[in-house]
Amino acid sequence: MITALKNVHIFDGENIIDDKLILIEGERILSIGGVIPTGAIVIDGNNATLMPGLIDSHVHTDIDGLHDALLFGVTTELEMNGKWSSNQRKKIAKRHDVADFRSPGMGVTPHGGHPSQYMKLSNNLFIKLFFRYPFVSTPDEAIKFVNKQVTNGADYIKIFIEEGTTVGFPGLTVISNNTLLAAVKEAHRLGKMAIAHVTTFEGAQKAISSGVDGLAHLFFDRQTTPELTAAIASSRAFVTPTLVTLSTAFGNNAATLAADKRVSSKLSKKWLDSLSRSMNVYPQGNFKDACSSVMALHNAGVEILAGSDVSEPIPILGGLAHGASLHHELQLLVAAGLKPIEALRAATSIPARRFGLTDRGRIASGKRADLILVDGDPLTNINCTLSIIGVWRSGEKLNKL
Repeated sequence: MITALKNVHIFDGENIIDDKLILIEGERILSIGGVIPTGAIVIDGNNATLMPGLIDSHVHTDIDGLHDALLFGVTTELEMNGKWSSNQRKKIAKRHDVADFRSPGMGVTPHGGHPSQYMKLSNNLFIKLFFRYPFVSTPDEAIKFVNKQVTNGADYIKIFIEEGTTVGFPGLTVISNNTLLAAVKEAHRLGKMAIAHVTTFEGAQKAISSGVDGLAHLFFDRQTTPELTAAIASSRAFVTPTLVTLSTAFGNNAATLAADKRVSSKLSKKWLDSLSRSMNVYPQGNFKDACSSVMALHNAGVEILAGSDVSEPIPILGGLAHGASLHHELQLLVAAGLKPIEALRAATSIPARRFGLTDRGRIASGKRADLILVDGDPLTNINCTLSIIGVWRSGEKLNKL
């Protein structure tokens, strides 16, 4: 059966295009434009905006998280540390009621390193993840660890560089330079990207010097410098700023977002309460400085990806929620100085390209029909991305919105 979406303004992941019609057949986009076949299911978009399904480039997720993400048109979540069996992953890939995801498996971290401190704070996600965590202390252990993650299906490799001051746990063990280099080299030898968790200027310097492919956070203990900006740009590493996480770390909650009916109608009270709190683990942080760093990197040609770092609704991780926080991140990227179209690319075509997701992130013939239809023009007002009319995951329309 063919579905026709007509009278829609199409943002194809890069630009607004002239065509106002797309045809979907099965899980794929059949064509852009053309003639509506006899017998097709016709949906009139009434001049709404059709976009590729959104990609959150930094999450820690579970089935409930994948479910909530899809309600907000986030059709793919890129996990940055997790433990999924190959069987679980195969089942999720075939479902249409939750977002798809990619994962590095478990991240590389030393004994006493981030994020093992969260073991004491949760009986849910983090306990499951970090009980008997396979810590890495030497280059040889790092090589073996990376190999194991890839053998188990890792899509990329995550490495933690964190001493703890900016996340409320000063004194965490930091991975050694030799172990870091071994992990990055082994990831590359196996054809996988190496992505580094950093929150400090020094951590970012160390990560870029080691040859990582991306930073999973913007460092936020100080602004960038021309030297570091140039080094990141020269390395061609991407940066996922997670401004929503920086904001809550600095003591700002997302209560306004939680009160928005477009959000509150989709989330449970537990998540709305969590969204309304803040982490407040680094109140001395300066959000304007973070925004300035983002724009300096962007202006230097560093590719910016949209990600939230959402995980679970425990008190210390407040201010975030699956799906909703990616829309908040788009708003903050625009507030930082990106144009709306640049923010939208950061959640569609750019992460798809950087993570090798060749079947999504764009609206084009043959691509997966992962789509979001929103009322209004998000290229003029980024807030419109929350005005969701329809979501399609692999060509199947989500009915519960």
